[in-house]
Amino acid sequence: MINVITLIGYFLFPILIILIFNKYRWARSIGTVIMAYAVGIIAALIGFLPTGTEPGAEALESMQKTLMSVTVPLAIPLMLFNSDFKLWTKSLPKTMAVLLGGLVSIIIAVVSGYFLFRNAGIPQFDRVAAMMTGIYTGGTMNFSALGHMLQVDPSLITMTLTFEEIATLPFIVFIVAGGYKVFRKLLPSKEETDSAEVEELIETESFENYKGMLQPKTFGRMMLGFLLSLGMLAIGAGLSLLITHKINELIVILTITTLAIIASFSPKVRTLPKTFELGMFFILIFSIVVASKFDIHHISGSLQILWFIVFVMLTSIVLHLIICKIFKVEGDLFTVGHISLLCSPPFVPPVVEAMGNRKVLLSGIVIGLAGYAAGNYLGVLIAWFLGVF
Repeated sequence: MINVITLIGYFLFPILIILIFNKYRWARSIGTVIMAYAVGIIAALIGFLPTGTEPGAEALESMQKTLMSVTVPLAIPLMLFNSDFKLWTKSLPKTMAVLLGGLVSIIIAVVSGYFLFRNAGIPQFDRVAAMMTGIYTGGTMNFSALGHMLQVDPSLITMTLTFEEIATLPFIVFIVAGGYKVFRKLLPSKEETDSAEVEELIETESFENYKGMLQPKTFGRMMLGFLLSLGMLAIGAGLSLLITHKINELIVILTITTLAIIASFSPKVRTLPKTFELGMFFILIFSIVVASKFDIHHISGSLQILWFIVFVMLTSIVLHLIICKIFKVEGDLFTVGHISLLCSPPFVPPVVEAMGNRKVLLSGIVIGLAGYAAGNYLGVLIAWFLGVF
C-alpha cells in the first residue's frame, strides 16, 4: 500500500509544484527543480519510505529504478523539440565567441579541478565531474541525463545538485543585484545589436510557461510530441539492443539527443506546443525520485564536492572573462552568456531585465540552447577522459 501511495505521490507532487510555481512569485525565484528535490529529500529524511530490509523496500527500489530509467529519456526530446537551432546562423559572431569561450573555460575548469581534488575522497569523482560539465553547459536536463546514464549513486546526485545550487545562487543574486556592472567595467561597454528579424523571433521564446497545457487543442498537439519522444526512446533502446544486446543508457540517451536535435529543425515539430513544459514535468518526477533515495550517511567527502564546485564555477568565470577580453566581447553579452551556460536559458530573461539591455536576450538564449545540445556529449567525453587516469 505504501508503494502505491508513493507512486501516486511521484506524479502528484510535480503537478502541485507546477501549480505553486504558476501562482507564487517566490516559487518562480526558487525554481521547480529545487522544489522537487526538496520534496524528495524531506520524504527521505522523515523516514516515510521503506528502506533496507523493511517490507516493501525491494519493490520500491524496483519502481524507483523504472521511473528513473524512463523519465529522463522521455524528457530530453520534449525539451529539445522547441529549440530553434537555426537561430545560431542568425546570431552575431561575438555570440559564437562567447559560446565557444564558455564551453572551453568550463571544460578546463572541470578537468583542472578534477586533478586538484582527485585525492580528496570524493566518490565516483570522474562521474561527478561529468555531471558538473553537463549542468554548467546544459542545465538540469543534462545533469539528470548524465547522472542516469553513468549510473551515479542517487544520494551523490542529490548531494552534488544541492551543493551546486549553494554555490551558484549567490552568483545569480550578485548579477541581478548589480554585479553585471563589474563586468561592464572589465569588458568593453559597446552594446552588440541583434537584427530586427531576430528580435522579433525571440519575442515568442518562453520557458516553463505551464498555463494552457490542458486546453484541448494544445493538449492534443503536445501529446503528439510525447508520442514522438516515445518513438525516439524506442529507437534508442532498439539500437542499444542491436549493438550491445542489452539496454545501455549511454547509447539510448545519446541517440535520443541526436534524434531530437535533428527533429527540431522541422517547423512542424518545433511548433508543437508545451513540449518543453511536458519535458520538465518528467524531470520533476525524476528529481523527486532521486532525492527520495537520498542518504547522507552513505556519502563521504561531501564538503569536498562543494569546494570542487566552487573552484569550477570561479575558474570558469575567470577564464571566460579572459577569453572575452581577448575577443573584445561586451560586458552584458558575457554576463548573459555565462549565466545561460551555468544556469540554463530560463535564467536569461530575469538577468536581461535587471541589466535593462534586451539587445543581448537573443544571444543568451542561443548560447543556452547550444548548451542543451552539447551538454550530454561533453559530459560523456569528460567522463571517458577522466576515467582513463
